[in-house]
Amino acid sequence: MKIIILGAGQVGGTLAEHLADEKNDITVVDTNGEKLRALQDRLDIGIVTGHASDPSTLESAGIADAEMLIAVTNSDEINMVACQVAHTLHRTPRKISRVRATAYLEREEALFNRENIPIDVIIGPEQLITDSIRQLIINPGALQVMDFAGGRVQLVAVRAVHGGPIVGQELAAIRKHMPKVDTRVAAIFRQDRAIIPEGDTVVEADDEVFFIAARQHIRKVMSELRRVDKPYRRVMIAGGGNIGERLAAGIENDYTVKLIENSYVRCRELSERLKHTLVIDGSASQPQLLKEESIDSVDVFCALTNNDESNIMMSMLAKRLGAKKVITLITNKAYAELVGDEIDIAISPQEITISSLLAHVRKGEVSNIHALRRGAAEALELTALGDAYSSRVVGRKLEDIALPEGVTIGAIVRGDEVLIAHRHVAVETGDHVILFVVDKTRIPAVEKLFAVGLGFFS
Repeated sequence: MKIIILGAGQVGGTLAEHLADEKNDITVVDTNGEKLRALQDRLDIGIVTGHASDPSTLESAGIADAEMLIAVTNSDEINMVACQVAHTLHRTPRKISRVRATAYLEREEALFNRENIPIDVIIGPEQLITDSIRQLIINPGALQVMDFAGGRVQLVAVRAVHGGPIVGQELAAIRKHMPKVDTRVAAIFRQDRAIIPEGDTVVEADDEVFFIAARQHIRKVMSELRRVDKPYRRVMIAGGGNIGERLAAGIENDYTVKLIENSYVRCRELSERLKHTLVIDGSASQPQLLKEESIDSVDVFCALTNNDESNIMMSMLAKRLGAKKVITLITNKAYAELVGDEIDIAISPQEITISSLLAHVRKGEVSNIHALRRGAAEALELTALGDAYSSRVVGRKLEDIALPEGVTIGAIVRGDEVLIAHRHVAVETGDHVILFVVDKTRIPAVEKLFAVGLGFFS
């Protein structure tokens, strides 16, 4: 597929890396030639230096025969104009744009359509990040929570701890402990090594366990792997930017929320818009302020400023002063890999954004993608189409499907019914199949497996 990416920042660069690895024809456009050359030194891609919305720049990048334009510059306005130019002058088939400003997103339906601003897919990173953090607050003890099939199924990562009922036992013991709850462990990471689980796989303390289950069963399954954390009640947010405000607005009806913001003007704005959140003028890097606001009684502290170093230091301080759990927004991938045990969960904005973008770029009927373990693995939701003659999966039992190495099927959603993957389950057309991919180089093989063709004879 011929794809033009506008913006060579962290999102654009990482996206180019993903798509180039999957043998797409990629051209990246940016005003920073040095950044582009650094990308080209690592990847087999084309580069064009210039302004992303300039018609001549887009033409130099090959917009005339591009199948997709992905606009992820730092400017919403440049992204939108570039999509308009591509549509008006070249009828580019698919246009995806990152839009961050709330003022635009609140009017998404009216603004973004063929008659007005012709963008096919809007990616709002801040809402995606907010949703991800909210899921972690709703599910105490989870390292990552991913929704599939409209939230009917969830894939959850937890760290197994000493004292968990099945820690030290084989996975098959889960069924004995919970005969009325169906679940499947999709993968285990042990000291950064992936293990594809079997029934006789023994769960060890400190394993990072990814399991899939219907939403209503998640808490019960977590209790098998660790002592379930008590539901959170008190949340403190450091940073009153768009993400901090969105999170506070989304949880303030169910939790006691305090938000610390160091701009007095912004504090006044937040106080007027947030109904039940206590907004505090100050810096969460000041120990005295945290103590005065009873940091030792806070269940979860969220560091959500736009400065990685500040977020890390505030989180470490909050944890040392008694916060039970800290969630930290970290943009720099190198920092995320360096932080120690004092930071419970590091949230990567790029990883979340790229997962959403990839779901709209990948071939086949991919409707959902989640990056796992800082991009080391992926979980995908694909729709099975065709019949037994045109598909390699439809009409076949799971035990008869030739999955690529390192790929497991976790569940199938058929209408409102959730079927956890067992060998005897057969795939039907229209099923949403949720897969866990430990080795991302296998993704093209997964897409090929689900492609509609002469499946019976291939």
